[in-house]
Amino acid sequence: MTLTDDLAAALGDGFMSDPHARQERSGDMWSRAAIAGQGPAAGGPAAVCAPASTEELAEVVSICGVHKAPMVARGGGSGVVGGVLANEKTVVISTERLSGLVDYDDKDMLATFGAGTNGMAAEQMMAERGMTIGHWPQSIEISSVGGWVATRASGQYSTAYGNIEDIVYSLEAVLADGSIYRSRSTPRASAGPDLRQLLLGSEGALGIITEVTLSVREKPEPGVRQAFHFEELGIGLEAIRLIMRQGWRPPVVRLYDGQESWRHFRDQLPKGNAMGIFLHEGPPGIAEIEAAAVAELCLSLGGVAAAPDAVDGWFEHRNTVPSWSDLLAQGVVADTIEVGAEWSKLPRLYTSVVEALRSVPHVVAATAHSSHAYRSGANWYFTFATTPPDPADRAATYDQCWHAAMTAVSEAGAGIAHHHGIGRVRRPWMEAELGPGGTTMLRAVKAALDPHSIMNPGVLIP
Repeated sequence: MTLTDDLAAALGDGFMSDPHARQERSGDMWSRAAIAGQGPAAGGPAAVCAPASTEELAEVVSICGVHKAPMVARGGGSGVVGGVLANEKTVVISTERLSGLVDYDDKDMLATFGAGTNGMAAEQMMAERGMTIGHWPQSIEISSVGGWVATRASGQYSTAYGNIEDIVYSLEAVLADGSIYRSRSTPRASAGPDLRQLLLGSEGALGIITEVTLSVREKPEPGVRQAFHFEELGIGLEAIRLIMRQGWRPPVVRLYDGQESWRHFRDQLPKGNAMGIFLHEGPPGIAEIEAAAVAELCLSLGGVAAAPDAVDGWFEHRNTVPSWSDLLAQGVVADTIEVGAEWSKLPRLYTSVVEALRSVPHVVAATAHSSHAYRSGANWYFTFATTPPDPADRAATYDQCWHAAMTAVSEAGAGIAHHHGIGRVRRPWMEAELGPGGTTMLRAVKAALDPHSIMNPGVLIP
């Protein structure tokens, strides 16, 4: 029997072979793929499989293994680095039917979801119980819980509540040989290496996540919102560093450079100033105490208080962004690049990357904001836009922008990815990121778990 015959026999209704189903599940939201015409409308994989259980998914993986067929795991398709890009030889394994709340324990504050559960749906299920996951990526309405784990995602509330690796309690996954891995459910273990970490950020190259248990928290009361603008970006950055150093943890801590501040908050500050916005929340009384301390610190550095509706406006529009296709229709090639570094490196990193991007011909914008802060550093989230006059030059211009930015990042000693993952766009810089020893380790893990390299080939591994 052929590969598709075996898959159809194993899955029944979960096997999708019609062109529309294949096309719409063949990619993610990678800007480069849209430019090159390799988005979901460009073609489809050999088949799409949507198993309804972990056991069915394991059978699909085993069948693909027998046929040595490449397979790509797909959740919500919200990725932006080319983690999902299927061709006519690829089997897409969709987690869309592994969806819903599997179990909830209020005493232990643990919620188990199928990996394909939509992020906003998962959050709403918790809200009905007076709880919150605390993970609010910009893609929450279109991403999946399993996708959060597979890409080591961050949410907009991460400064207080942590990133996805801080929220995951246990998980289940299918490995390349069809075996099922389930991590122990325990608040902490000293039982050798934490094997969950092999799957966190694995992008479907080491296994396919099928179920995730998250440690949730009580939903807080509405918090305190405030904003301050600074004459210089560096002063705002220093304010955030001191906030973190002193032990304050506002869930939302964001700082926009002069250009982005003018774009988002032009009615709230002088042109060129950098805007910092904060949300404070927690047990009764904590938000007010923290907000007062943060305000005092910002004002002491020369910050100027902005009207509260500056933060209200951000919350209202925080997940509203134009699609790559909309921008391409206007002749604009754009993308975002998020990286991380220590406080001592962040000022120079900002300057170096912005200058590198602006050196690329036809770049019309190179801006940044910081959206995730830690005791020892933070991230920069760069945005570039370019308008090459000849549409035939769009892909090459896009590649030039990424090469310029990543070169500057590597030379600054910063991390090449903060929360979008590696996919295909960052893969050329993974060897420099990991170093010789790390590269050897990751390749050895890949060879051991997936000796035929059929799990999402082309991503992550240098």
